[in-house]
Amino acid sequence: MPAPRKPAPEILGERALSLLKGLVEHYVADGRPVGSKTLARDLGLGLSPATLRNVMADLERLGLIAAPHTSAGRVPTAKGLRVFLDTLLHTRPIDHAAEGELRDKLAGSEPGELVETAGRLLADLSQQAGVVLLPRRDVARLRHVDFVSLSEERLLVILVTDDGDVHNWVVRQPGNLSPAALTQAANYLNEHHAGRTLAQVRGAVLAELQRARAAVGELMQAMTELAEHLTPPPRDTTAAGDYLIRGESNLLASADPAADLGKLQALFRAFGEKRELLRLLDDCLHGQGVQIFLGAESGYQFLGDFSLVTAPYEVDGQIVGVLGVIGPQRMPYQRVVSVVDVTARLLGAALNRRLPAPS
Repeated sequence: MPAPRKPAPEILGERALSLLKGLVEHYVADGRPVGSKTLARDLGLGLSPATLRNVMADLERLGLIAAPHTSAGRVPTAKGLRVFLDTLLHTRPIDHAAEGELRDKLAGSEPGELVETAGRLLADLSQQAGVVLLPRRDVARLRHVDFVSLSEERLLVILVTDDGDVHNWVVRQPGNLSPAALTQAANYLNEHHAGRTLAQVRGAVLAELQRARAAVGELMQAMTELAEHLTPPPRDTTAAGDYLIRGESNLLASADPAADLGKLQALFRAFGEKRELLRLLDDCLHGQGVQIFLGAESGYQFLGDFSLVTAPYEVDGQIVGVLGVIGPQRMPYQRVVSVVDVTARLLGAALNRRLPAPS
């Protein structure tokens, strides 16, 4: 669900807040500076254009709106947009047809395709760019594991997870175990622990070791250490696959090439280098509900004049990833927030249905 709304700044009265809300909504709708005559006509506040101009002057002094160049109208500043998003935004639920499409397409996707499907749906429904941080590895569920001895000290771990991904890596071998002992350990883990997350497997094996401590054998001791090796080593954050982005072309379609080319280039460069966006998405794992990062005001310079709307998605009640929409600061937040929130909930539900229950 969206994060709790913050209280409005005490310095702003109801009239000023209503005016700011109307100005932001007009600007988001058509991208043009908004004048006092337009607001007097459309807001229905019963105030004259002269009174509205005085209120707009107050908002301008507070740094919430500004006049671009010599225009008679005003546009919201980043500070003004933040006040709007934190205190005045009323989200608009997506219609039943769009939610049904989301649900059906996610339900019809194979486990390994769910994240890809979610990214495409986010881009299509928002007409912006959709981004999905892949589920954390420590919540992947075990389908099958094999251990292959490479030498007296080196062991190859071959792990197949619930989504069909195959991982293999080399670790230190716990003692000089025979091939038969390694096969026995793998068979035990596959028979008794398939369907559990890798973290659950490690915890269960440790608990079994503690219960059987009086009669524990060398194999069980070794299996405890083998279970500790079930988490693949961290990936290079510049490698493909940590997150995916779909619908980048939507950003080009909505931008003014003459004004936004440099900012678009910086954003696309961040997409390619990955580190900054990964850091931002990782920060979102610790948040609650929908979060909105508004351009460089958010502290992430690569966003420039773009915004990121995110929400975490869960498996078994545990946050495992984040998804969101990247678009211009002048985006229809009322709808985008709902699209992101609903997609996160439906992706989590689809992942839960596709994962086998622990034995």
